[in-house]
Amino acid sequence: MNIFKQLIKSLYSPKDIALFRFQGIGKTILYIFFLTLIAIIPNVSYFSSAIINGIEATQNTINEGIPEFEISNGELTSDQAEPITMEQDNFTIIFDSTGDITLDELEVSNGLALLKNDFVLVAGGNIDTYSYSLFTDMILTKKDISSLVKSMESLLPIILPILVLTIYIFTAGIKFLEVTILALFGLVLKNIMNLKLQYRHMWRMAAYSVTLPTIFFTIMAALQTPVPNGFLINWFVSTIILYLALKEIPKPKTN
Repeated sequence: MNIFKQLIKSLYSPKDIALFRFQGIGKTILYIFFLTLIAIIPNVSYFSSAIINGIEATQNTINEGIPEFEISNGELTSDQAEPITMEQDNFTIIFDSTGDITLDELEVSNGLALLKNDFVLVAGGNIDTYSYSLFTDMILTKKDISSLVKSMESLLPIILPILVLTIYIFTAGIKFLEVTILALFGLVLKNIMNLKLQYRHMWRMAAYSVTLPTIFFTIMAALQTPVPNGFLINWFVSTIILYLALKEIPKPKTN
């Protein structure tokens, strides 16, 4: 059975998941990498789009919409008396040297903010914050930032693949850890159910048991729809599927 059929079968058939325990470990590892690749598509898409649109919007906004400013001693200073908010191509740029806007008050899906003490990048609702205190030995001006943004734009063909690869490797590591923990819990279940299985069998079955929640959360990410208690739902569904797969395994005959 090819990897695509395995993906479909793993969405609804605990019986097939139980049969997958006999396949080679290499194919199971390949399946986890394949599942990881599917899982990161929405986040990578939004992240890449946000970076590309953000750099272009930032370049235009810095040159035309933001006053002269300076970042020194961990603070942003300018002559602007109130915050500035600009929208361009579904990308929001906020400039606030007054300190009126805090991190908790940012409500944007994609954008960046130059706040009093922090630089904030928002991609697909995920917020990354960088304190200006990292540049205590430097003085940055509007001209410096504009030059930096222009340099980043020219490096995008190099930066984006590296970022995507980093996200993929990190996510794959998390997925392997998830499968390993689920397989350990599966050992407890198989002992309770009196099944003669080894850890290698449990690990293979666990790899396919995470398929349904992974695809579900991938779809939710593509729709940009948050799922309350997603962590608990993920583990609950994976465990139930693994349990149903274990029930499909015949118990050893007793004399």
